[in-house]
Amino acid sequence: MFAVLTWILPSGSFERELVQTAAGEREVAVAGTYSAVEKVTETGDLRQGLHEILMAPTRGIQAAADVVAFVLLIGGTFQILTRTNAMNRGIRKVILKLKGKEVMLIPILMLLLGIGGTTFGMSEEVIPFYVMLMPIFFAMGYDSMTTFMIVFLGPQIGYAASTTNPFNVLIAQGVAGIQGNPQLMWRYLWWIIMMAITIFFVMCYAAKVKKNPQSSITFLDDKLKRHEFSAGDVNEKFTTRDKLVLWIFAIGMVIIVYGILAHGWYMDEISGVFLAMGILMGIAGGLSEKEIAEEFVIGVKDLAFAAVVIGVCRGILVVAESGMIIDTILSFLSGALANVGSIAFVSVMYLVQSLLSLLVPSSSALASLTMPIMAPLCDLQGVNPEASVTVLQFANSLTNMLSPTAGMTVAGLAVCKISFGQWWKTIWKFFLVITVLAIVFCSISALL
Repeated sequence: MFAVLTWILPSGSFERELVQTAAGEREVAVAGTYSAVEKVTETGDLRQGLHEILMAPTRGIQAAADVVAFVLLIGGTFQILTRTNAMNRGIRKVILKLKGKEVMLIPILMLLLGIGGTTFGMSEEVIPFYVMLMPIFFAMGYDSMTTFMIVFLGPQIGYAASTTNPFNVLIAQGVAGIQGNPQLMWRYLWWIIMMAITIFFVMCYAAKVKKNPQSSITFLDDKLKRHEFSAGDVNEKFTTRDKLVLWIFAIGMVIIVYGILAHGWYMDEISGVFLAMGILMGIAGGLSEKEIAEEFVIGVKDLAFAAVVIGVCRGILVVAESGMIIDTILSFLSGALANVGSIAFVSVMYLVQSLLSLLVPSSSALASLTMPIMAPLCDLQGVNPEASVTVLQFANSLTNMLSPTAGMTVAGLAVCKISFGQWWKTIWKFFLVITVLAIVFCSISALL
């Protein structure tokens, strides 16, 4: 499509200058300086043909090499953490400790899963918890929807209110050319608020179901589910090695946050810490040198598709940039949104990212596809470019809560045997509240 547009849309460019912002030194387009250029000159043809289209994926991967390498390394690191099984045994330990005070499992589990979502993008890793926790919450007098909301909303809201999540915030900032994480402390505040509201909502729902089991939307279905789910081995021992693994992870995340805040660390520095964490967690978890290497390769393999998608998405932008139509699109959008105000501008950007999330549910792929346009558009509108990152993280994750194209949502509902209709009917009021709150946070991000 973009190749076709290079034949239809005028080509042109803005003048650009280096400016020092809260997001570091960035090259930004200067408003009012757009000028058209000829498509065919003595030096070449800006119109993109079949040959350029076929070369675009290769050029895109080359252009996004730092982001692609970052994603692959992160995948290897967290596969090592997963292989140690320390996180699963740690949560089982919490469950056993709270025997007799089971109601406290809801906020504690959601906080732990929310921390995983906001720090390292915990997502697929939670699937075993549906099966593990279902019989426990059945025994406590709750329904399958309670289990699903605890295991799903904890990391999902954490993912939306990301702080150092490498799969949306850090990648989006990298693609947008934003150094460090200039709004990190605000992101922590947003995470606390979002998690508090989510936990309150889930606990209110759980209390209602426990008081009146027949009020549960899954009441009839759960009669069959109680016979299908078994508790499994919840007494698996939490060892000293597990404690060391989790301490290494926690210390590593503290170092990353410190480096971002104090020294403006970027992808290379953060990648180095993640790699060290992976090696040390493997050693602490009792893995051999061979096992660490093998698990790292498995993690890289699991995220290879995501990395390639990022490169291919960047290839789309390579075609548009080679045809010099990006600035033409920016000029049109900037003119259309002129004088609408920061809040209205952010709301429009949020709507666009939400619609795109239905087609591109992957946060990393969406960041690679949209950040090259959204961040410069913020510059032209006089809006903090960090707003484009904040909009992406909230719009993508919250849309995925309801989207039938979001793999984790579909997988969780399938495991818990809950229909989309039941889920939508349960969550829609909460979704509206949390969406309004997200747009407020995005607006704050734009005005900072």
